[in-house]
Amino acid sequence: MTMLSGAQMKRPLIVVLNGPNLNMLGLRQPDIYGHATLDDVEQVCIQAAERLDVAIDFRQTNGEGELVSWVQECRGRASGVVINPAAYGHTSIALLDALHAIECPVIEVHISNIHRREAFRHHSYVSQAACGVICGLGVRGYAHALQAMADIIEDEG
Repeated sequence: MTMLSGAQMKRPLIVVLNGPNLNMLGLRQPDIYGHATLDDVEQVCIQAAERLDVAIDFRQTNGEGELVSWVQECRGRASGVVINPAAYGHTSIALLDALHAIECPVIEVHISNIHRREAFRHHSYVSQAACGVICGLGVRGYAHALQAMADIIEDEG
């Protein structure tokens, strides 16, 4: 048996998916979502991934079907998924079904505290597939989610 050095071993892949309107971060309702842009969120994730020695694939879409397809691509490819489903968390059974089908851990992230907002935001279908939910911590929630996912992957490893 040949042992691989740390440099030769493949880093676990965590796919970071973002749903609708997150491309408008920094412009849309900064009193709720803050002034950070989606590029800022990606930088937070890149820095966390480097610190945690994991690879990330960071994406955003406004389309439900595209988001479902990206989730499906994670099966057999990703070690874990961090997802901010945005409004689709409250509405998409198709997204829930896709998350159940990928057979890897999922952590749901919301920038705002969805439980302090309108009643329709209190329920998330995605939460039914997630092993954890982080909300209300702003963009720092992504770094916390990546840390938690790296811990889960290590524990399962």
